Amino acid sequence: MTKTINGFSKLSKQEKINWLGEHFTAEPHAFSNEISAWQHPDAQVQRVLDGFTENAIANFVLPYSIAPNFLINGKTYAIPMVIEESSVVAAASSAAKFWQERGGFHAEVLGTVKLGQVHFRWFGAPARLHQIFPDIRSRLLDSCADLVVNMEKRGGGILDITLLDFEHVEPDYYQLRVSFETCDSMGANFVNSVLERFAATLEDFFTDYSKLSDAERDVEVIMSILSNYTPDCLVRAWVECPISSFSDLARSQGMDAVTLAERFALAVRIAQIDPYRATTHNKGIYNGIDAVVLATGNDFRAIEACGHTYAGRDGQYRSLSTCVVRDGMFRFELEVPLAMGTVGGLTALHPLAKRSLEILGNPSARELMCITAVVGLAQNFGAVRSLVTTGIQQGHMKMHLTNILNHLGASEEEAAAAQHIFQAQTVSFSSVRAFLEERR
Repeated sequence: MTKTINGFSKLSKQEKINWLGEHFTAEPHAFSNEISAWQHPDAQVQRVLDGFTENAIANFVLPYSIAPNFLINGKTYAIPMVIEESSVVAAASSAAKFWQERGGFHAEVLGTVKLGQVHFRWFGAPARLHQIFPDIRSRLLDSCADLVVNMEKRGGGILDITLLDFEHVEPDYYQLRVSFETCDSMGANFVNSVLERFAATLEDFFTDYSKLSDAERDVEVIMSILSNYTPDCLVRAWVECPISSFSDLARSQGMDAVTLAERFALAVRIAQIDPYRATTHNKGIYNGIDAVVLATGNDFRAIEACGHTYAGRDGQYRSLSTCVVRDGMFRFELEVPLAMGTVGGLTALHPLAKRSLEILGNPSARELMCITAVVGLAQNFGAVRSLVTTGIQQGHMKMHLTNILNHLGASEEEAAAAQHIFQAQTVSFSSVRAFLEERR
């Protein structure tokens, strides 16, 4: 029986489910019932969700959580987070409470510049291209006046166009690098529309520009597309307090405050010098960032790609956070690129994304950048604090206990007993299974 199909996208949702069940599962009827159960009860909402993608057959559900008590720049937030890892929300909430009593988090936007590129080949002399570039630039800007007028009214638009020459690495290859301000919009559609207009205009320029010889008219546009690397769309978040503020925490771990602060700073320093550690360190940062990005309907894949590129901008992959212990003060800081929006795209279409923004006070894109970076910093603080004190597994596995119990089919009575017993024992899959087997 063939497992290939033509016209799959033209089938109804139920026909898609039936075909999958018949060709790829052992129990087609059970498969159909289970998949069909994961639909939104409101048909209109489901139509909106289906419209986000192609060939949708169901909704894949992730928990929608709240991390309260975040004091950021003097304002208190309850922050929506979408993530399947229970310890992430717990760690973020714990860090928020810890820093709420020590002045809270601080954040500032350092820049909001987005970037796009037109890649092309030109077969004339490089010096000649640079000579005529002012005329090219003027033609490009004139060509897209209708596309940018609304963005300009909001205070955004095209900031600059730069001609880059890559002749030294690829013959005849050049690039237009275009910088944009997109205000509260993430701006991908706006940027790409402008770039594609630029591509067409560039080809027209070389066809009809009177100052070119016939030999200089040969141009080939390869592609035009935004770049998800936006190193100038940057936000900084930080916390700071006297080292003495760590006294209670340090005492609970059998050490003094200075020792704890210095151990913490060294752990962050290790992530600066060792890419193996830096990768896991930054993954922890994105545990927090991604959860907020998803909850607000932004593009976590683009944001992660940008952040990891930024982490390796000097040729070695490094920690995105830094820590300084000096003159009796502790300062922990995160600098991260975040191209986010609060209007357009899923921020307007996804019902929970709209609610997330409402919970956050309907922030501007700049405020959302600050909030998101702070959650990344909080998550990083919680992880490093655990690593240099109790170890990561103690808290993580206790939070994971519920998942293990569900996996093993524990009853409510068994789950309650397990929660009590494992308060003082190491949690592992095998130890929980042994506990249930003994009770049963």
